[in-house]
Amino acid sequence: MILKPTSEDYKVIGYYLGKIIIGLGLLMMIPLVIAAAYSELEPVVDYLLSISVALFLGVLLTGACHTNKDIAAGNAMCIAALSWLVAMVISAIPLYLSGHYASYLDACFETMSGFATTGLSLTNDMDSMAHAHIFWRHFTMFIGGQGIVVIALTFLFRGTAGAFRIYIGEARDEKILPNVIHTARFIWLVSIVYMVLGTIALSASAIIGGLSPGKAIFDSVCIFMAAWDTGGFTPQSQSILFYHNLSFEIITVVIMLLGSMNFALHYVVWTGNRRELYKNIEVITLFISVVVTLSITAVGFFGHDIYGGAAAFFRKVFYQLISGHTGTGYSTIYPGQFVNEWGPLAMLGVTIAMAIGGCMCSTTGAIKVLRLGILYKALRQDIKKVLLPESAVVVQKFHHIKDVILENKHVRMSAIILLSYLGLYMLGTVVAMLCGYSLSEAAFESVSAAANVGLSCGITKPSMPLVLKITYMFQMWAGRLEFIAIFALGGMIVAALKGKR
Repeated sequence: MILKPTSEDYKVIGYYLGKIIIGLGLLMMIPLVIAAAYSELEPVVDYLLSISVALFLGVLLTGACHTNKDIAAGNAMCIAALSWLVAMVISAIPLYLSGHYASYLDACFETMSGFATTGLSLTNDMDSMAHAHIFWRHFTMFIGGQGIVVIALTFLFRGTAGAFRIYIGEARDEKILPNVIHTARFIWLVSIVYMVLGTIALSASAIIGGLSPGKAIFDSVCIFMAAWDTGGFTPQSQSILFYHNLSFEIITVVIMLLGSMNFALHYVVWTGNRRELYKNIEVITLFISVVVTLSITAVGFFGHDIYGGAAAFFRKVFYQLISGHTGTGYSTIYPGQFVNEWGPLAMLGVTIAMAIGGCMCSTTGAIKVLRLGILYKALRQDIKKVLLPESAVVVQKFHHIKDVILENKHVRMSAIILLSYLGLYMLGTVVAMLCGYSLSEAAFESVSAAANVGLSCGITKPSMPLVLKITYMFQMWAGRLEFIAIFALGGMIVAALKGKR
């Protein structure tokens, strides 16, 4: 028998959603300050209005739903799933008011893409957008990459026993430190340290490349936030191609790779255990995956002298492959070149790379290399069982920060998530094909949305069909949360409608 949620369940969910809305309202003060600094009067009004709406709704929710009850597992999953939808709707207000979006739905698409660190964009005339709005687009990626819930854990939650349950609901299941609040703060520490270093390196490269210091620093901050959080927004409509700067591209590759690494791996390396880089199953699987997908992509160019020379191959092919594999979505070519110059096989290589993604407990999306590594270990274990005598006991281990004995629960969860992603990829592919796109184009764009990448072959634009906008928004949301929280939210809705007291 399904039990109907109690009023206390709704109060817990409403109370913590209210806190998250208040947090978003406070974070909007940063682009407000930027708007004032650049004397952008209309954006100042946009953010004042948006902050007022957010704080009003947040205070209203926390007041109406105030409770001291701790967060149960089901409620935590619902809070995690709903927080992304609420953040999308609230954060879209200033962008819609900017006049750069054809509809409020397009602005919501943009903020979902930002929070999910995807990078697909429906912005009109991006190159004339105000600094405050450009910053807010990128800042949504910085927030989403660390996690909306991680921000709440860092600043708003104080020692609640349900904190870890919400943390898990946001597709993070590793406590780097014994206390989940400390884990959230470590994630922020890592991000801010790399932000300082990355911004300095990018700014120096951009200034040497001919940008003014002011623009170089502003663009570098924005680009770091998106690259570190493996998102694809840039201040320019031409993405990284705008800068025509080899050193700039190399630095962004390094940042993308760092952003795709497990925060637990960052921790052990920071504390002196650099040997983990050579032993960790995620790092090994990621390296093999990059080699395989790059080989497929390179074969697709065989016999076609499109990008001659090693430097051109790095900038036009390898860059897109790494951008896709890490889930970043930065590009040094125009979207139409994927279809017109690359061809189906080369596009397939990048599509597979996007579908696989980076490491667990990082800012990247997709299936993730740890799950592929676990399934490979499970296959080896089964082959050994077939070849060895029945009396033999086969114990399979894998190294992920520490030696772990492979158990059925590891294999089962990896297989469930893998199949869920494949279903999500197929959903977007079928919808796009029904809208008239080819299989290679439809699969490329669908995987890019569901894996939270942001590379586009030209499908994503303001004029694309409404059904595709909604499909991609759902894919970005489901792909970023890795399904479990969304399944829990769906279960609560069913229980509310059909459950018994």
